[in-house]
Amino acid sequence: MSLPPSPVIAHQIWVDLPAHAGLEMGLTYGHHQALSPGQLVQVPLGSRQTLGVVSQVLTDPAATSTWGELKAMTEVLHHCPPLGQAWLDLVRFAARYYQRSLGEVAAMALPSGLKKTSDAQLAKRMAAIQKRIAQAAPATSAPTPMPPELSDEQAQAVRALSSHAGTSLLFGATGSGKTEVYLRLMASILSLDSNSQILVMVPEINLTPQLEERLRARFHNLGPHAVVSLHSGLTPAQRLNHWLMAHRGIARVVLGTRLSVFTPLPHLKLLVVDEEHDPSFKQSDGPRHSARDLAVMRGHLQNLPVVLGSATPSLESWHNSARPANEPGAYQRVLMPQRQGNAPMPTLRLVDMNRHPRNTLLSKPLELAMQARIAQGEQVLLLLNRRGYAPVLFCSQCQWTSDCPHCSAHQVVHKSDGRLHCHHCGAQARWPASCPNCNHPDLLPLGQGTEQLEEALIERLSGWTRPDGQSVRIMRIDADVTRHRGALNERLEAFHEGHADVLIGTQMIAKGHDFQRVGLVAALNPDGALFSSDFRAPERLFALLLQTAGRAGRDPLQSSASEMWIQTHHPEHGLYQALRQFDYAQFANDELQARAQVGLPPFSHQALLRAEARQAEQALGLLSAQHQACLELVQTHDLPITVNLPVPMSLSKLANVHRAQLLIESPSRPALQKFLRLWQVENAPQLKRQHRVLRWAWDVDPAHI
Repeated sequence: MSLPPSPVIAHQIWVDLPAHAGLEMGLTYGHHQALSPGQLVQVPLGSRQTLGVVSQVLTDPAATSTWGELKAMTEVLHHCPPLGQAWLDLVRFAARYYQRSLGEVAAMALPSGLKKTSDAQLAKRMAAIQKRIAQAAPATSAPTPMPPELSDEQAQAVRALSSHAGTSLLFGATGSGKTEVYLRLMASILSLDSNSQILVMVPEINLTPQLEERLRARFHNLGPHAVVSLHSGLTPAQRLNHWLMAHRGIARVVLGTRLSVFTPLPHLKLLVVDEEHDPSFKQSDGPRHSARDLAVMRGHLQNLPVVLGSATPSLESWHNSARPANEPGAYQRVLMPQRQGNAPMPTLRLVDMNRHPRNTLLSKPLELAMQARIAQGEQVLLLLNRRGYAPVLFCSQCQWTSDCPHCSAHQVVHKSDGRLHCHHCGAQARWPASCPNCNHPDLLPLGQGTEQLEEALIERLSGWTRPDGQSVRIMRIDADVTRHRGALNERLEAFHEGHADVLIGTQMIAKGHDFQRVGLVAALNPDGALFSSDFRAPERLFALLLQTAGRAGRDPLQSSASEMWIQTHHPEHGLYQALRQFDYAQFANDELQARAQVGLPPFSHQALLRAEARQAEQALGLLSAQHQACLELVQTHDLPITVNLPVPMSLSKLANVHRAQLLIESPSRPALQKFLRLWQVENAPQLKRQHRVLRWAWDVDPAHI
């Protein structure tokens, strides 16, 4: 007599499948025990094994089955505790809001090192982590060095942030000491609860080393593994180890970039988002989420305080901090308008480049000002937000330009390796000796990049000396010279220690760095953003220039004479005139008033349907059909939605793929979300049959139009 089939408990599992697969809620697998929601498992998917997350046990009697009727899970990763309800709730919100499948968001949120890991391998990894912790030097009982004395503004900010349970915007001038406020607030929370954890987010990898060092120094008494970082500069093994330490509650402070917002932290008590205005917090591929906005939502879901910090807040955050306190979505605004030591902002000087010969790289007045600073033993910072030697190679005979064959962009001239580089798709070509079109030998590099500026300064500053009689030293920081691991940090440390007198760089040098000896900063030809089609370009330019200005005069003893120079062909432009006062509040209020008049965010809400195809007509054809379908959907359901005509993207061709977009706008966020949910049900199935279109996806709250 044969035994009846053993019972199996059905579980719903999130696996990495796209939203248009029609399996947004996940797949069903069986196991002989009921597993906790959030448990990681390995499951079969087609011919491969994949990582999955248990979302729920299906207790409906109809879901109870036998082993022959349900696919069994391959393995349960018991040595990774369940991710917890708070993590599941955050993933559910992100998937629903950004129009992606739950499995897509979950897969993005988990470290890549987990995806092919067995439970036995996890056990070995955790044992190795515990061994390292046991062998590490114990937390010292030596007293922590006394932190600097807080200014009255800083002390008031700490009190205000400590007493507010919701989201706060810490608006502090560059050099006002926002980081010390974070540290005092963190120290208070960590001392109250021996298990408490804090998540600190920064926009870019290059901001993590110096902040991580400062965090470790301040919280060394919590142990050598109390502070961990999470960013793409780590190896997969390092990232997984740090993630496990955070998830297990071993790490007390997690410092991370964009994806760290999804880190499972069982004892989370505070979220800090530094430089919250930075567009790097917006994911540009895959599930296109805003890590800043998800941090705010995570705080709301878990009833935790969130601190957004910036000297130049995003207009969305500035607007939310101006709302009445009892209004949904309102932030507390905490002000720190004074730099430390009451140091003034630099004196702004505008150089009208229309009065100088064409293609002048460095005006004579600026050159003389630099020479005077260096003679006094100070450092100079030059911002030129274009890497390479020149943006384009040009033939004066036939007007040929060095266009990328794969993108709707120019290939940039790089003199160091004698090649043309596309900064979008990575394609390279040899720098031609003559025009490929007409064979004319006179090819001209047009415009300037950081490489050309460095070359020019090496020649022009060759006769300059420092106070000690040594020659002036020049350093460059951009993506070309910092691509190797540790190169950026090495150069920053060298400049901090005075091994260079002039630092040339892109926007990488403008954010968050505390250069004590910089007395003069200059922005060379930042005019391009003044006439961009992106309505956010003025906001970003003002923020970049104000952040750059903040690198000068950070030492109160010499800040009264610090300067910022801007070389521009449009010195009368309103943005530069507003910058004269370094009054971000006035600029933000004026910009918000202008946006309100034309119904731009934050007074409206947007979503972009993007399509990519091998031919431009195919991408635009799909969006044209969707334009009509969206209009019908809006009319049928009577929604306050504006459906704009499809257009090519600003970079319409990338790596031989043509790209177009369809913009949807609404004054109501709930109405826009309702439209997107209806679209997924009624319109998305039509796109499955569009075989000539390579990809399509929604981008909710796009950072770039």
